[in-house]
Amino acid sequence: MDENINLTILNEIAKATKMGLDSITFVSDKVEDEKMKEDLSSQYAEYGKILDKVNTQFEKYGEIPDDEPMMQKMMSWTGVQMNTLADKSNSHIAELMIQGNLMGIIEAQKLLNHSPEMEQEIKDILNEFINLQNNNIEKMKQYL
Repeated sequence: MDENINLTILNEIAKATKMGLDSITFVSDKVEDEKMKEDLSSQYAEYGKILDKVNTQFEKYGEIPDDEPMMQKMMSWTGVQMNTLADKSNSHIAELMIQGNLMGIIEAQKLLNHSPEMEQEIKDILNEFINLQNNNIEKMKQYL
């Protein structure tokens, strides 16, 4: 089994999960609806659980995940600020979150389709990540 492919996939899951956590953090102060805040908080907790599993896998390899580039984080924050400047409605925030989740699903599905040799535990985490993204989309649809 190629250790590199497993580490590459773990890094991709870690980056996508951290992006989800960051996105929720960035939009949370814009959300006024308590139910939406609760839904986002629940999503945040689920991302945290996946990140814990990813970190556990990294420990098995004696590695640590790559750090998300600061520039990418700043661009993400700036994007949220610009996108919510004129429109902080639940509908608009839900749309932004759905778009982010869709991008996550696409990238994760590509990893699944093109890396059949990955370890089963990592495949399980990747599938869990995809399921979380799908569930997030379903939750956010109610706010459109």
